[in-house]
Amino acid sequence: MPDSNRLSVLIAVVLLAYALAHLIETQRYALNLNLMGIVIAVPLNLTVAATLMAAGLTAAGMDWLLRGHPHFEGENTFQHWILPSLTAFVLGVPLYNLSFGPAWWLSFGLGGVLLLLVFLAEYIALDASDVRHPAASAGLVALSYALFLILATTLSLAAGRLVLIALAVFPAAGLVALRALHLRTREWKFAWAIGIAIILTQLAAALHYWPVTPIQYGLLLLGPLYALTELALNLSDEISPRRAGIEAAIELVVFWAAAFLLRG
Repeated sequence: MPDSNRLSVLIAVVLLAYALAHLIETQRYALNLNLMGIVIAVPLNLTVAATLMAAGLTAAGMDWLLRGHPHFEGENTFQHWILPSLTAFVLGVPLYNLSFGPAWWLSFGLGGVLLLLVFLAEYIALDASDVRHPAASAGLVALSYALFLILATTLSLAAGRLVLIALAVFPAAGLVALRALHLRTREWKFAWAIGIAIILTQLAAALHYWPVTPIQYGLLLLGPLYALTELALNLSDEISPRRAGIEAAIELVVFWAAAFLLRG
């Protein structure tokens, strides 16, 4: 297990950054970017800066924890930064959009628990010979999908501009797919991750105009992400394309059926 002092200090610093950014009132600015005739207003304030810095701090802290692992041999730890950074970023989205109240404190507390779970799982996943490695890997994959669902649901709830939603969905979907594929295959499948991210961004743009609730929006996006990632894994395992396609279609139908049932 990681050093308890390092772990507690790291989580406390990340959560403190969010708390202080929310307590200190700052004027909200917007950076207007003109891309091919499309004006994108990027919000700039202390909370946005704290979210980005927290993601970077989490990645650095994960590396700090791993270097204390008894089986650490100086190898590259980049793959272990992905989910902790994504967790910190996703945590910042609801904390940025919610005002102080029970919902904010609930998000704050759950965020601390998620950070703890991700740090522990990534620490265990460093050593492939650890008997807990399969469970840790499965937990990381499940957490990555849960984080994407939280992000998509929160973005829909915030009712932001489509461009900003697309800019958040593209890297999130790509990173989740990339990490899930790497945990299962031990290979970097960048082409699959980029392709999945493009498809999810297009779906996010289309669903943005549909009359769906935030949780339905999240499930409608999570379904294709899970199905396409499993399709890539099955094809990597040399399962026949027909069988892999049928399994992916079934998984997609299950998620979309759940989203449809929630409408009632």
